[in-house]
Amino acid sequence: MARPRSFDEAVVVDAATHCFTDLGYAATSVDDLVIATGLHRGSLYGAFGSKRGLFLAALARHTSSPREAPEDDERALDLLLVASLELAPHDDEVRDLVRDACGALGPTAVTVLGRRLLERAHLEDDLPEAEAPPVVPTGPTPTTPATRRA
Repeated sequence: MARPRSFDEAVVVDAATHCFTDLGYAATSVDDLVIATGLHRGSLYGAFGSKRGLFLAALARHTSSPREAPEDDERALDLLLVASLELAPHDDEVRDLVRDACGALGPTAVTVLGRRLLERAHLEDDLPEAEAPPVVPTGPTPTTPATRRA
């Protein structure tokens, strides 16, 4: 029988989130997570299975629940950017979580994430004021054989 956890999972996940958003997923080591969370390595693996498992817990926590403060929104967007850039291209589960989070942001998802990406790069002051987001093309216009040119 497993022992009950002696830590607050939300606190641990939040501490790990700071590591992932400050360093990125690949650059965050398990040692970084041990230091940030204050848990022993065995407890981290016992609770989350792996670094990836802890990342998934952080992503699920910060993209599915309402945030309490504006900095929580920034942290959630940063985590979404890390997930999108580093894991989603080759991890179906992460891609599904990113897709759901972007769906929750609605039609402004591209603008919100793009703006946050530029803020993280300290480029937001160098850009012109945002206008209405451009219309994203949905794909090539279908043509019929009669309208195609050889």
